[in-house]
Amino acid sequence: MKAWLSHLSLDLTVSPSSPEELARAELSSALPETVFRLDNDPSLGEGYRIQKKADGSFTISGGKTGILYGAYAMIRSALSGRGLPESLFSVPKYGLRMINCWDNMDGTVERGYSGRSLFFEGDRFQYNPLRMMELGRLMASVGLNVLCINNVNVHNPAQLLLEDFLPEAKRLADLFRPFGVRLMFSVDFSQPMRHGIPTADPLSPLVQDWWKKTAQEVYRAIPDLVGFLVKADSEGRPGPFTYGRNHADGANMLADAVRPFGGKIIWRCFVYNCRQDWRDVQTDRPKAAWEHYAFLDGEFADNVILQVKHGPFDFQVREPLSPLLLGMKQTNLAMELQLAQEYTGHQIDLYTMIPMWKEIFEELPADNIMSVAAVSNLGRDDNYTGHPLAAVNFYTFGLMAWDPETHAESAVSEWIRLTYGFRSEDEKALLKVLLGSRRTYEKYTAPLGIGWMITPHDHYGPNPSGYEYDLWGTYHKANREAVGIDRTEKGTGYLLQYPEELQKKYGDPATCPDLYLLFYHRLPYSFVMKDGRTLIQRIYDDHFEGYEETKAMAEVIRSLPFPEPDREIILSRMDRQLYNAKEWCDIINTFFRRLSGADDARGRTIYD
Repeated sequence: MKAWLSHLSLDLTVSPSSPEELARAELSSALPETVFRLDNDPSLGEGYRIQKKADGSFTISGGKTGILYGAYAMIRSALSGRGLPESLFSVPKYGLRMINCWDNMDGTVERGYSGRSLFFEGDRFQYNPLRMMELGRLMASVGLNVLCINNVNVHNPAQLLLEDFLPEAKRLADLFRPFGVRLMFSVDFSQPMRHGIPTADPLSPLVQDWWKKTAQEVYRAIPDLVGFLVKADSEGRPGPFTYGRNHADGANMLADAVRPFGGKIIWRCFVYNCRQDWRDVQTDRPKAAWEHYAFLDGEFADNVILQVKHGPFDFQVREPLSPLLLGMKQTNLAMELQLAQEYTGHQIDLYTMIPMWKEIFEELPADNIMSVAAVSNLGRDDNYTGHPLAAVNFYTFGLMAWDPETHAESAVSEWIRLTYGFRSEDEKALLKVLLGSRRTYEKYTAPLGIGWMITPHDHYGPNPSGYEYDLWGTYHKANREAVGIDRTEKGTGYLLQYPEELQKKYGDPATCPDLYLLFYHRLPYSFVMKDGRTLIQRIYDDHFEGYEETKAMAEVIRSLPFPEPDREIILSRMDRQLYNAKEWCDIINTFFRRLSGADDARGRTIYD
């Protein structure tokens, strides 16, 4: 993660006072032979313009953070071997480019695979100021500008709005500010009830007054706080449903409280029935977000942003784009991605995400969202991301959040060069492994978009029926004849939430892309795929191929000259991935062999 910044010799023991001062220091450190001038142009905002002059000097123009982003663009270009850009103009596509940390004040991190919290320990703030500045620098270097420091599942005493915590929160905000990074807090919707208010009803004047007074205190301490992130009426979290109100009522009440200070409410749309009876064949979890929010389009305040997971389930290996991201035209939307590899290998298995993100952004209409967020993969480990190679996801998310047209291969190559400085053949070998890792992982795990064959609760390793009779609405309903869920109009009707052209594309197995086939359709094992293979043979082939590709990946990884301590960590995790891939391959193939009774046409070993 921080390897490329180690090329710079900037002394972080002296905190910079502003983004412009930081930009000067970074340029002087990284490019001491280059003459540059910084031109403050507020009209460019966070954007920047770089121009080489006739005398060989460079001018970087932009607002205060735009100048900083321009400086880092010059440094990335120079250190990655591309040379200094002679003319470059760039503005971010999305205004808020957010990292959502799921850190708890006891020091744990929900779905964290990189050590304990960077911010908290023992139910209080506890952090290393130098690491905070280093983190701010990492974020600024790829254009990220918002950091939510606490878990959306807010646990006591993680009430950062309280007077006892605000002075320390202010000091933390002060450390990040020169890097153009603003803080955001997750809040508990029922928090007024912990302070003598008998209700959390958003239409209660007592509740409204409490939030207004609290917001005033918070913004007095941190005037540039982005606002509050809210998870309500989801997985046991309190919310407006308790009082017969809808989510516009709840979000708009909070929006009124932060409006005088320029604050925003980021309201997560991860709401569904998490107490579903597996016998219920009418309820279909992917339909939930649309049913809760689509009818409210246009009802949310202008400083409310609905944060929508990119898929309708929960960060599975493959999901279609959420219909909410296509259908809510009169509401501010943010798309939520997950850097933490909750269902994609726990930062043990390699899973480079930018190929997946490219697919998502290509399906998204150009102007449907205004902001992007990612659930953090950061922790207190020395390398920040547990697996050193998982840092490529943080780096490339920043580039994609700035410009979704970022080229995947170029972005990953840039990270490799800045981090390891390999010779050309080693760089190409690692690039091929990283870019192929997502598809390899997908092959040896859940087949063709079905999802949810993972070990419950922990979410690492195979358990094909682990969630099948559970409460979470995550069923594949495999039996002796068929597998998958019919989500067409003849089945659950989920597909009807999409525009007509997508209904046609996905509604017919003949036109539905193979990798989404079992998400949208229930098919017999004898179903013939587009390439002539049966469905069951395709399942077998993918899983055997995924394991073989993992073995080949391991050979390449072992041959590369990673420095220590990265090498030891990478090889150890590669060994664990090999074991995981074999378990997935054998268990999933055996599961379907026992159900279908079908032999592998290629005679490979499947265990009866």
